[in-house]
Amino acid sequence: MTSSPNTQAVDTAYAASGKDMRRILASSLIGTALEYYDFILYATAAGIVFNRIFFTSLDPTTALVLSFATLAAGYVARPLGGIIFGHLGDRVGRKAVLMSTIIVMGVTSTLIGLLPATAQIGVWAPILLVTLRVVQGIAVGGEWGGATLVGFENAKKHSRGFASAFSYMGAPTGTLVGTLILAGMATLPDEQFLSWGWRVPFILSAAFMMIAVFIRRRVSESKVFVEAVERAPHQRRTPLVALVRDHWRPLLRAFTVGLSGQAAQGLMGAWAVAYVVQQAAHEQSLVLVLKASAAVTTIVFIVIASRMSDRYGRRRILMFGNILGIALAYPIMLMLETDSVVLFFFAVFLGLSVVQGFSAGPYGAYAGEQFPTSVRNSGVSVAYQFASTAGAGFTPMIATALAATGGGSLWLVAALWIGFAVVSLVGLTTGKDRSRLNLTELDGRTVLPGGASTAEARSDGAR
Repeated sequence: MTSSPNTQAVDTAYAASGKDMRRILASSLIGTALEYYDFILYATAAGIVFNRIFFTSLDPTTALVLSFATLAAGYVARPLGGIIFGHLGDRVGRKAVLMSTIIVMGVTSTLIGLLPATAQIGVWAPILLVTLRVVQGIAVGGEWGGATLVGFENAKKHSRGFASAFSYMGAPTGTLVGTLILAGMATLPDEQFLSWGWRVPFILSAAFMMIAVFIRRRVSESKVFVEAVERAPHQRRTPLVALVRDHWRPLLRAFTVGLSGQAAQGLMGAWAVAYVVQQAAHEQSLVLVLKASAAVTTIVFIVIASRMSDRYGRRRILMFGNILGIALAYPIMLMLETDSVVLFFFAVFLGLSVVQGFSAGPYGAYAGEQFPTSVRNSGVSVAYQFASTAGAGFTPMIATALAATGGGSLWLVAALWIGFAVVSLVGLTTGKDRSRLNLTELDGRTVLPGGASTAEARSDGAR
């Protein structure tokens, strides 16, 4: 497709003002940070707390595997949230969905912090834990796509990658805050930490939720979405059907490309922490602080990668990230096998910050550029959440079993990681870079807002 001669005018017509854009990006970052504060906080607690609270009377390895199984339950529910809220986002708008998901997540996480242990209510404790985790997964499944698109659809073409990355920066930001609070609680005597200390970060979700709701109330719908509704209101009825019927190729592509970044998060953000604590290599409070430090550098590399994608193209930067993952997977696992604190931090820095930063930082804009406005929320949400389930949902549990099978060697875990990176790399080769197209061109149009319009492309092949 040739570029529109009115590219600059289209950018100006659809882009939000500087003041509105700052509010939009703050909303995207803070709201997603809360969602992932709760979601990743659970992942960390699953590795060091829940196996001792909700799965008592089991050997340590079995308890840890079952604890990670509850973690996986949330990831399994995320595609359902992506389907439900992505569909609603294309029908009723991004803002309404974002308000709903933030409230559901805040309430659910607070309830997890108030949940009695197995010693108090028996088998109902793990049952309720899994139930709440599933609701958590549905909420976060609907969050990311909408939060990404409020930045994506309001930004100018040359800064779409950076604007979309704010939702991805929410994950390490939430991880940083949640991990530091949990690390502070972990300095308590073990009995107090297991009794009430681990609950504090979850209960604080209620306060964070109110802040996020206040900020999101002031965010407006994007101009391109409002115009799409006015131009073709009938397309709002069944966006999910249109997505699967007409855009299954870009949907599959966006899914495969998202796998490697999620695998890096699942392995280095959840499994690696539990692994070194269980091996008694380091104190859990120290491990959590080191992980929090890596979250800071993750934000830095997401910014770097997203900025580079605006200049050099999304596809090229994502390919670089996946090649890094393939090259560094085995060396990172060798570092985890040692008892060195320095090497543990370096391993988390390389895996969670550098590899994830480049393989996931530009992903939000890449996914958004695969779909027209009418199905963009559904497409981005479904692709990302299925990738999160396949790439991160089961990897901590699988990696735990592979580490036990390896008899102390983690080469099987490295092979798992490399496999995800290869699949994402192949996915990137199946389509062209679309970062140079403006919003109307992504919709299959080449006109200014309000002018005569061509119909949106019905399939990936039509482009």
